[in-house]
Amino acid sequence: MKIDNSNLLLNQTQQTSNKLAEQLATGKKVNSAADDAAALQIIDRLTSQQDGYGQAVRNAYDGISYSQATESSLSGVNDAVSRIRELSIQAGSGALNDSDRAALQEEVGQLQSQITETFENASFGGKPLFDGQPVSFQVGADANTTQTITPSDGSFASVISTIDISTQAGAQAAIDISGQASEEINAQRAELGAFQNTLASTIKGLGTQQENIAASQSRIQDTDYAQAISQQISNDILSQASIALRGQTNQSAESILGLL
Repeated sequence: MKIDNSNLLLNQTQQTSNKLAEQLATGKKVNSAADDAAALQIIDRLTSQQDGYGQAVRNAYDGISYSQATESSLSGVNDAVSRIRELSIQAGSGALNDSDRAALQEEVGQLQSQITETFENASFGGKPLFDGQPVSFQVGADANTTQTITPSDGSFASVISTIDISTQAGAQAAIDISGQASEEINAQRAELGAFQNTLASTIKGLGTQQENIAASQSRIQDTDYAQAISQQISNDILSQASIALRGQTNQSAESILGLL
């Protein structure tokens, strides 16, 4: 019986030693369901949450990139509209003749083509920027946690395309049209800026949530090295004692056999 008990103790200390070695090597005190099935389930859920928040952050950055690309395109359109307004004011001067205004209208035509091309061809990742369709970005780990923006459909480009400053009357009308178009563009740019700020705030909040979840997961999963090393030292002492006990027991058994 003493021999069986010493073997049992030695096996137990060896199993404990292997478990502690694994914890120290991996940095995790829960490496399988055998270590703590309930804790492993919690860890898996927290890992899934972290992955979800990580993807939500990437989605939010996509939203910022999308709005920046849209705002940049609108900035170019606004520059063109501002130039058209400047030419319109110039064409309103009585000092110009028809030939002068025709030359100014030629530049206006080029700017109109530039504006039309922007609204028709500008895209982000293959998606048109100015189709007027709402664009939603999943910015949370739960369903329907989205941020949505509706870009311009570029409809006012058709109004700008009607501008003709080859006459003074046309120049006067162009001043009003270009002014209204500029106001609309700036309003859309302001909306895009607000959208970017909202997403930036969302990213900050997601980062805080990720940190909190990571801290919770760490408390459940990670190895407490000081405690593990202390347990390892105690287990080593117990293992050495069991080996000594086993040797002493074997010697006693041999002595009994010798007497027999």
